Amino acid sequence: MALLRILIEGDPRLREKATKIRSADDSLRKLAADMHETMDDAPGVGLAGPQVGVMRRIIVVHVPAGYDDGEEEPDVRMTLLNPEIVKAHGEVVGQEGCLSIPHWVADVPRAEVVTVKAMNLDNKNIRFKAKGWLARVLQHEIDHLDGILFLDRVVDKESIIRVEEAEPEEIERELVLEEM
Repeated sequence: MALLRILIEGDPRLREKATKIRSADDSLRKLAADMHETMDDAPGVGLAGPQVGVMRRIIVVHVPAGYDDGEEEPDVRMTLLNPEIVKAHGEVVGQEGCLSIPHWVADVPRAEVVTVKAMNLDNKNIRFKAKGWLARVLQHEIDHLDGILFLDRVVDKESIIRVEEAEPEEIERELVLEEM
């Protein structure tokens, strides 16, 4: 496996529509493994093909167990080819960031529950319902396949804020203080 370079906002490929995948083969499975490794290393909870310069309709997702505060959801790790949202209902506003737009977050309205159809790496068609953070991550990553960035979805522009990365020693200090 290998770490891939994540494209940053301003790269025109992030605004292009990705092409449909006919079927998964060994090279696509290797790409998916590399994308998972890249996403985990970043760290992030989702990554789309265009974010690593691959203009194909592939996304990888990892929402850890308990990621959604207050809900005990299981660990979810998946690779989806040609994912589409076929049903959506409800609306919830939540804070999002993006590996391609580092240091910025904003409140983004998304559907609360989505039904997604896609193909998996075994070339099987799948369909499932997602809610909470998983639904948010799926909508965010599927947007990338159509050249849409999360800042395009922001309604209240005043919610866009810059966040700095914490230094490792700051994180350790916060952990020590929390344990006391």
